[in-house]
Formats: sequence, C-alpha cells, structure tokens
Amino acid sequence: LPWQEAECGYVILVMAILWCTEALPLAVTALLPILLFPLMNIMDSTTVCQEYLKDTNMLFLGGLMMAIAIESWNLHKRVALRVLLITGVRPAFLLMGFMVVTAFLSMWISNTATTAMMVPIAQAVMEQLQRSEFNSATTGQVSEHSNRAFELQEKPAGEDGFKEPEENGEWLVGNSHVLTVEEEEKRDEQTRKKYLQLSKGMSLCICYSASIGGIATLTGTTPNLVLQGQVNDIFPSNGGIINFASWFSFAFPTMVVLLIFAWIWLQVLYLGFDFKKNFGCGASPADKAKEKQAYEIIKEESKKLGKMKCAEIEVLILFILLVLLWFTREPGFIPGWATVLFNNDEISYVTDATVALFISLLLFILPSGLPKMERDEQQTGGRRRFRAPPPLLEWRLIHEKMPWNIVFLLGGGFALAKGSEESGLSQWLGSKLSPLENIPHPAIAFLLSLLVATFTECTSNVATTTLFLPILASMAQAICVNPLYVMLPCTLAASLAFMLPVATPSNAIVFSYGQLKVIDMAKAGFVLNILGVLTITLAINTWASSLFQLQTFPSWANQTGS
Repeated sequence: LPWQEAECGYVILVMAILWCTEALPLAVTALLPILLFPLMNIMDSTTVCQEYLKDTNMLFLGGLMMAIAIESWNLHKRVALRVLLITGVRPAFLLMGFMVVTAFLSMWISNTATTAMMVPIAQAVMEQLQRSEFNSATTGQVSEHSNRAFELQEKPAGEDGFKEPEENGEWLVGNSHVLTVEEEEKRDEQTRKKYLQLSKGMSLCICYSASIGGIATLTGTTPNLVLQGQVNDIFPSNGGIINFASWFSFAFPTMVVLLIFAWIWLQVLYLGFDFKKNFGCGASPADKAKEKQAYEIIKEESKKLGKMKCAEIEVLILFILLVLLWFTREPGFIPGWATVLFNNDEISYVTDATVALFISLLLFILPSGLPKMERDEQQTGGRRRFRAPPPLLEWRLIHEKMPWNIVFLLGGGFALAKGSEESGLSQWLGSKLSPLENIPHPAIAFLLSLLVATFTECTSNVATTTLFLPILASMAQAICVNPLYVMLPCTLAASLAFMLPVATPSNAIVFSYGQLKVIDMAKAGFVLNILGVLTITLAINTWASSLFQLQTFPSWANQTGS
C-alpha cells in the first residue's frame, strides 16, 4: 500500500473505531479530517473545510426546519390521532394503524420525535383495554372469559362466562363452576400476560415503523442524504440522478413492502396465528364494548387538540407546497419547473435544498395568526393597540431542537470521501476488489446489504454509510457495475437496525418503558432484518433497475471528482 493511501486509510480506521466505540462524540470524531488531512499532506485545510457545508447539508437543515414547525404546532399528533380513529382498535387494525401513522410521520420528521410521541398514545390505549377487561370481569359485564378480539390462542373458561359474584365472594362461571379467589388471581395473571405480549408487539411496531418509514424520502433519515452527497461528490457528472422525486419513486414502494412484512411478522409473533380473532371477526357485544372504551381514549385525545388553528393550517399548506415543489422540480419523465425556469444542461442552479430553504424562510416570515388588539398600560398609557402575532417558526426553537451534530457528521463523511479520492485510496481499494466481478451481481448486493445491516446494529447509521459508500463506489468502478447498484441497497440496509436497544434512539425509547427484554427485540429484529435485506434485494433488481438503469455502467461513473 503506497504511503499516502496508507495515511488516509489510517485516518478512516481511527475514525471507524471512534465511531463504533463512541469514545468521542460522533460529531467530534467527524471533525478529525480537518486536523489530520492537512498534517498528512492529503488535502489542504481550506479544501477540507469546504466539504463540511454543501448542498446536502442545506437540504438537511431545510427539511428539519419544516419538521420542527410541524412538531411545534402539534400537527403531527393531530394526523396520528385522526388515522387511529379511522383504523379502529381491533388488534390487527390497531397494530396496522400505529405502524402506518408512525411510518408516515417519520418520512417527514425525525424517527426519534415520532417514536417519542406515539409510544405514550399506544401505552394509554393498552392500559385502557386491560382496565376494561378487568372491570368487565369484576362487574359481570362480559359473557366470556376474556376479550375474544385480543385472545392469544387461549381457550374460553366457559360458554356463558362470568356471572355476578355470589354472597360468599366466589364467582359463578357458566352455569356450574364457582371461581375461587385462586382461580380469579390466575385469570387476572393470564390477562396481564396477554396484554404484556400485546404491549410488546405495539412498542416494537412503533420503533420498527419509525426506522422503516424514514427510508421513503430523501430527508427522512440521514443516510439517504449521505448517499446523495457522496454520489454528487464522487461522481460530479451524474446529472443529479439522486433527487427527491427519483428517491421517492424507488424507496417508497420498498418501504411499503417492508412495512407489510413487518406487520405480518409482528402479528404472528405477538397475536398468534388466529387471524379471525386478530381482526375481530365475530366479536361479542362485550368485546365491542371494550373496544369502544379504548376508541373513546383516542377520541378524547383528539378532542383535546380542539379545532385546527390558523398556524396549523398555514404549516400544512406550506408542507404540501414543499412536497409538490420537490416532486415537480425534476420528475424525470418530463422537464420540471426548475429545468424550464432556471437550470440548463450543464449547471443545476436550483436544487432540492433551494426549495427547502425557500419554504423554511416563509416559516420565519408568515404570522401564526391574526393581529390582536390589546391594552398596554406601560407603553401606551392603557390605550389599545395592535400586537403582531409571532411567526410560525422562531429561531429559538431551531436552536433548541436542531440536531446540529448531524451537520458535522455529514461533513465528516464528505471529507473522508474526498480524502480517499485525493490520496488515491479509492482507486487502490477498487483494484483490490476487482475479483468480485466473477460473483453474480445480485449476490453481491445481498451480501453487502447483510453486512451493512449487521454493522449498523453496533454503530450509528450515519457513520455506517459514511464508511461504506466511498469503498463501494470504488468497488463498483473496478468491476464495471453501476455504482448505484451497490450504494442504494447498502444505504437502505443502514436503516435496518432492529435487533438491539442501542441500535437507534427509537429502539432505546421503547425499551425504556420496561416492557421489553433484549431477547424480545433480538428475536423480532433478527427475522425483520432478514426480511429487510430480502426486500431490498428484490427492489434493487426490479423497479430500481428500471428507474436508475442499473443494468448498464453509466458514463458518469468514469468521471470522478478528483
């Protein structure tokens, strides 16, 4: 290995160890290229620093500003509760409702914020369902041993269920059996275990859906932005092949397929194989009464929000406008508005970041309501005057809620990619990986996705994509494979962190409620990881292949940024 390439490899190795062990904060580790690359004569300081604030960073900031505005006005909670009211509270539909809502919200706001909002709602619904069953059994309002809709492969205690308690404190079950105190305690324990299982499934469905939903949009999770930045950095002549519209066309169907697999798997694992009961078919009047009580909990939470405020309507309109502008900027099948009005064949003046920052600017300008007439004793001597409302978004909120460390993480990844290019390490790695061209390409994509999905359980998804993508780009050039064929699946695989509580903040949040054990998450997550890798492999060899022309080696892949 030549000396300069070895120096760059040493920097990458040190940063990989620090990112995996978190001996230093992730963002601090990301700043090391600014120190080490100039000292090793790989790149000068000015060039390295320029890598830390690029178009992708601005897209990230603009997208997060919109997300913070949505959170600050509780628009996300209103959407979540409305969808849950539509899906209802029968086990399978309740699971589906929470998964769909969580996945949709995590497409636009952070996975952590989505999980933190959805878990308390799920806990409240579960507690109400369990309380309803206990109360019904005690007061004799039910006609069977338990809530038939939530029954997990159990046999009913009797055909006629519980009757009113006798004077001696015993319970009549059916027409013949007297339920003793011990049997009552056993019944209550079975009910608790049943709802603990259901609560585990509900908690896991939320954190898993947050990770799955984030892959659907370019701004949904940071690895997607890392990919866009790396592709633009390493292959500057790619013509903006990764933009919001093209990414959504590829990743959204992938997300839907994986979400369906996750829904079915969690049903089998925590609700059992009796799909008739899971979907609430043939529920008794007592079961329906319990479901109605749980439904009222969600309805009451929705009522607490009141009518939509002026600010919520404004934020919703701006959000819809943002998405429309992103989709129509460069839709691919026809010239977009950016091409018609601003861009030309050589330079893209307007990008997705331009749109994001334009909408973000409007958030700081537009008022959150109408001016109010107020009396001010100190300044106007009690005379009434108009007081302007605050804007939809204030910088104070941005300062508090913006994850600034991600900006440096993105920049550190771009600096590493540029350093690998300048030092020649990328070319050296590519030449050493050239024997892989004898392996079938689908097998390469599958194995690399499996490797990344395993690696991301132990380190952050941003660090994982930052380390792997430049190497994969070099490998693709060496074996004459479209770079996106290996970079796309590995980017998605970085979000498949399902097995450990420490893998993502979303996993940690649901684990902190104390209902889950590590083995619960590992058992559910292992199968879901396999399903995720298989789904990604399917996607990359079907609709992604047509969308990005992955079966051909593009001319832009020969023109690197060096």
